[in-house]
Amino acid sequence: MIRFGTLRQRLNSRVPEPLGRRQALRMMETSYLAAASALIWVALYYLPVGGPLFRMSLPLPLALLQVRRGPKAGLEGVSLAVLLLVALMGPVRGPLMLFPYGLLAFWLGWSWHRGLSWWLSWGCGALLGTAGFLVRVVALSLLVGENLWVVITRAGAGLLDRLVDWFHLPLAPDLNHVQLMALALVVFQEVIYVLLLHALAFWIFPRLQGPIPEPPRLLHGLVALDPL
Repeated sequence: MIRFGTLRQRLNSRVPEPLGRRQALRMMETSYLAAASALIWVALYYLPVGGPLFRMSLPLPLALLQVRRGPKAGLEGVSLAVLLLVALMGPVRGPLMLFPYGLLAFWLGWSWHRGLSWWLSWGCGALLGTAGFLVRVVALSLLVGENLWVVITRAGAGLLDRLVDWFHLPLAPDLNHVQLMALALVVFQEVIYVLLLHALAFWIFPRLQGPIPEPPRLLHGLVALDPL
């Protein structure tokens, strides 16, 4: 009887306790929003249409998860999305979602959850997006066997030539000027992109019980369209 009772206690001690309602909701939201981000990345990577729409929506599910459930859930969501993409797309193309979309989603979600100023979340988000974009260019260049930075450099050279012609600048552009202009194009793109993410989140998240901080007065008239 003593041995049987001891064995019974050990078996009972190993049975996991049932999840509470809050834990179950957190687990469900993490799974669904991570899967949504992974599917958007797959669509962005393979579908020939809808690229701008997919890019705009890609960081939002994981950012919403962190705003609603906290940084731990956000980190779990990013990790789960990457693992799912590794299973679907392989160990090279899957993790590219992190650069910059996954890291940007985590940063913005953490900033909005903590109630940080838009200037800080926007500025650091633009820098993070620029760094992630450059990492992705390097990774894709290695995958395809070509230097994809050349494409951006050509765009920078064309814009620099137009600026010199329009403003009649006494400037003979060299390679350094072209490289700086190409980098400026990437930074400008990320500044606009992160600002649009802020605006979309400000319009959408309050309807999903995920409020974010109010925009600064200087930007309020630009992005505030009655989010409630």
